[in-house]
Amino acid sequence: MTTSWDRPSRGPAPAGQEGTVTLGVAVAVPEPFAGALRDGRASTGDPAAAAVPPHVTVVPPVQVAADEVDDVVAHVRRVAAGVEPFVVTLLGTGTFRPVSDVVFVQVVDGARACDALQEKVRTGPLERRLGFPYHPHVTVAHDVPAAALDAVQGQLADFRAAFDVAEVAVYRCGEDGVWRVLDRAPLGGAAADGAA
Repeated sequence: MTTSWDRPSRGPAPAGQEGTVTLGVAVAVPEPFAGALRDGRASTGDPAAAAVPPHVTVVPPVQVAADEVDDVVAHVRRVAAGVEPFVVTLLGTGTFRPVSDVVFVQVVDGARACDALQEKVRTGPLERRLGFPYHPHVTVAHDVPAAALDAVQGQLADFRAAFDVAEVAVYRCGEDGVWRVLDRAPLGGAAADGAA
């Protein structure tokens, strides 16, 4: 349902051991939609608004040995090359309450493609069990007061965006708790070898 991507105020998420880094794989929400979602999240007082770019999680945060990062990136690139680009449509809001204090924007088109992608990427060096069934979404509030959750759920209730997904991004969580793109893996092999 939700991941430690959304908890940067508590330090790097999750806390790493020496010699490891925290990686995640996601579909980035492009501008101008990302800005609107970031603004909505910031309006709740959620500190993750500045640290977690709007995204649809493909692989939740995972600890990886520093010397295995290149292998993970190569794995994501190989998988991405075999997946056709697709379209994502975001529409309206939902919540995981009362199980988790999260409000999200729903993925209505492209959910099956996101699910198929995460199943393929979550293999090899990124193989892991999920704590909850996979549910593609874009978090817009997490662990903020109920009134703020209600407000952003209403504020973004009519939100709509559609965009082409031509790549998947590997993110790395910095020591400052901010998630930054480490690599972009083109879907369908487009530009995979730098070819024009």
